Amino acid sequence: MNKNFKITTILILIAILVSMVINLNIGFIKLNFSDFLSSSSDQAQIAQLRINRILVMLLAGISIPTSGFLLQEYFQNPLAGPSVLGITSVASLSVAFYIFFSQDFILPEFLQNSFLSISAIGGSLVLMLILLAFSGKFQDKSFLIIFGFLISALAGAIVSILQFYAENQSLKNYVLWSFGANNQVSTNQIWILSVIVILGLFLTFKTIKPLIGNSLGTAYAQSLGVNLRQLKYFVIIASSLLSASVTAFLGPILFIGIVVPHFCRMLFNPAKLWQQWILNMLLGILIMEFFSIISETTQFPLNIITSLFGIPVILMMMLKNSK
Repeated sequence: MNKNFKITTILILIAILVSMVINLNIGFIKLNFSDFLSSSSDQAQIAQLRINRILVMLLAGISIPTSGFLLQEYFQNPLAGPSVLGITSVASLSVAFYIFFSQDFILPEFLQNSFLSISAIGGSLVLMLILLAFSGKFQDKSFLIIFGFLISALAGAIVSILQFYAENQSLKNYVLWSFGANNQVSTNQIWILSVIVILGLFLTFKTIKPLIGNSLGTAYAQSLGVNLRQLKYFVIIASSLLSASVTAFLGPILFIGIVVPHFCRMLFNPAKLWQQWILNMLLGILIMEFFSIISETTQFPLNIITSLFGIPVILMMMLKNSK
């Protein structure tokens, strides 16, 4: 293993541990170390919320950059991200339908949160099936990107119509969800999110070797025995599962899937593809934990922080590529 890769990995791991410790100590109430170990103390519930906050940021830091990494490597486009196929937009549209049309039903709060997450995942899975069906008709990869862009635009337009006719409370609930919340995810939801993320990571692992051949060109990949159709399906399914699961429980986390792979290439490039994937996950965890600290300190919604961070970086990437 390359020495520079080892050093970079160790430094990021140390930074992750430091950020997690800081994250545990941020909040309105000061906690002791014993509060995190005891389930009977008065502050145990608050301690559990902070642990959940760290865990969900860890899962988001793994999922979103991995999804962006897969799409960028497959499309060979540094500006490709989880939203490029319309996955995030359709998940948001599904949540909007649920929030705006479920007001007449009286449900317990835990069921409301569950159905909200199910609606986001369900909408993304429907889009995934549509993408899989249409992907066979598009021989050129760029057509799939255009198709995803059109789906995103259509979903955004429908959400705007729903917002225009929505009642005040429904509109407020949707806006709050769209901001992203890292401190409202329960332990059971983290278990569900973990299962989906593990499935997405397994599919990602299966795509790494074919992606290496794909990066050298279609003809060369076929000569190596790469099943390009299977690769396309795996990339769509894995990226959909990873980004949709995080969107379901945290709301739309924008731009991280584009920015983190870019930073990883700046940190260590050239590198083997599996090394880039590891760096994406580690740096993604570090950035999401850091954003969680900022969110808890400033009380700014998570989505606003990621947007303020991501938009200037993407603009600089575009200016750099144009030169």
